[in-house]
Amino acid sequence: MTEVNKISTTKLAKKRGMTSNELFAQLSERGLLKRDKEQWVLTEAGERLGGVHLNGKYGQYAAWPEDVDFGQTTGAEPLAGNLNDKLITATAIGKHFELSANKMNYILSELGWIKKGLKGWLITDQGAKLGALQGEDSRSGIPYVRWPEKILNVKALKDSIDNIKGVDKPKTESDKMDSFRHKFEATHRATDGHFVRSKAEMLIDNWLYMAEIVHAYERKLPIEEEMYCDFYIPTGKVYIEFWGYDNDSKYLARKEEKQAIYKKYNFNLIELTDDEVLNLDDILPRLLLKFGVQAY
Repeated sequence: MTEVNKISTTKLAKKRGMTSNELFAQLSERGLLKRDKEQWVLTEAGERLGGVHLNGKYGQYAAWPEDVDFGQTTGAEPLAGNLNDKLITATAIGKHFELSANKMNYILSELGWIKKGLKGWLITDQGAKLGALQGEDSRSGIPYVRWPEKILNVKALKDSIDNIKGVDKPKTESDKMDSFRHKFEATHRATDGHFVRSKAEMLIDNWLYMAEIVHAYERKLPIEEEMYCDFYIPTGKVYIEFWGYDNDSKYLARKEEKQAIYKKYNFNLIELTDDEVLNLDDILPRLLLKFGVQAY
């Protein structure tokens, strides 16, 4: 391909419906461009994707093939995400769902995809797996997060927004087929009003309530798989599972499946047995503190 088929980063950004600042930031984050004094220059990885340096009216600049595929590998490491996808901010996501950017960020945080920094928002490991990229305001230096546009179709996000808006949704087939949740009805009422499925869960719920720890019961995990935790603590993004002494083969298979999913997504998990439930005052404060949750 000759140089006449290559265009500047600014023109490439315009062609792909982005601002030049957005594209320069993304290329920099992926190690394709770097700052050299007041100029953007190509790295070896950028050159491997067909980037070249050309001379223009204002000096040297980086240029690319018009059809460059930023989603391919550089020959050294795979590029994170896909630069052929449009990236959007919480403001755009919020506009799509008719919510403010501030509320949108808190929903993304509650899902465990971002976390609050000293200023601004930072990506978590889970957010990075969804293709999020860390950005930084060029003037203030405050960090923010950008997302692939396909985030708008992620079921976990849409379900969370529906819950926030109070949308009443019919039970799914997986809900109807969950034999465990049908077998053990939530008939035990905890101090905070939650109806739970066993005395042990009631003791855990009561302990969390008396310790003034905000928690949810049977909250759906923010993943594509259909799975519910026993308890979820937004502060620290901690999940609690109670495992009873049930030797039923279906129960044990369900336990192993849930443990595997927690491990797959690297979620913060506390597992409690019957014996530990009888000694929560000694057990839970220590386990919660590992995830930054202060009890009492």
